[in-house]
Amino acid sequence: MDNRMEVREFLSSRRAKITPEQAGLTVFGGNRRVPGLRREEAAMLAGVSVDYYTRLERGNLAGVSEGVLEALARGLQLDDAERDHLFDLARAANASTLARQSKPQKQRIRPSVQFMLDGITTIPAFIRNGRMDLLAANRLGYALYSPMYTDPVRPANHSRFIFLNPLAREFYTDWNLAANNNVAILRTESGRNPYDKGLADLVGELSMRSEEFRVRWAAHNVRRHFSGNKQFHHPVVGEIELMFEAMTLAEDPGLTLTVYPAEPGSAAEESLRLLASWAATERIEELALSKAPQR
Repeated sequence: MDNRMEVREFLSSRRAKITPEQAGLTVFGGNRRVPGLRREEAAMLAGVSVDYYTRLERGNLAGVSEGVLEALARGLQLDDAERDHLFDLARAANASTLARQSKPQKQRIRPSVQFMLDGITTIPAFIRNGRMDLLAANRLGYALYSPMYTDPVRPANHSRFIFLNPLAREFYTDWNLAANNNVAILRTESGRNPYDKGLADLVGELSMRSEEFRVRWAAHNVRRHFSGNKQFHHPVVGEIELMFEAMTLAEDPGLTLTVYPAEPGSAAEESLRLLASWAATERIEELALSKAPQR
């Protein structure tokens, strides 16, 4: 992915989101030809010259100091996820040629990690990478996401499911929220790992095949996604609302463990028990770990 273009579009899109009033600036006259802040206003808020800010917004973050990045984050009122993304883009701009060309290590699920997943028996749990590939799960994890495995492509991928599989519109109670969050996670990952060919290929495929994805990708929104609630309409147990907690695996860079606990005594807990019974009789792991039949 083109780092300069990423920087340019991210900074200009953040600048466009802030009105002078939100920034505490006095506006004289009503004829403004740009949405949000002008470049000179953004430069003033960040405490840098207009020429220097213009250089940054044109995509040149090479050599920029942390102090300037912090000033930009404050001036553009970036939230924590946006600030992290800006720093990721700066790190990528300053990466050596060797680092950019180095081949990423193949991601494997260590046996101890799979044993851990299998030991979690009452709630869904799974491992994903930054491209949103679902790499491993426990039985309930596979059962919860069983609609995803109707696609023969392996590994199953959350993004491909959301934007290319019609079943996703029924599976996610709020499909728009799921789509927005998914693209924001991918955009965050693209800043963290801009030279990931697999991610670039996925973004290219989704951009070609889904207008819904293209529009969201162009917005350059990013977010942290470590805890909250998820609502699903599962084809077997119906409506189910679960909490989620996501944790990075320190020994496996790029991999995230996500668990979906249910509130004790809730309807969701009972739904998970029903889902577990169904998964045991349907041998759901075999569907997940082998290619689905072509239709």
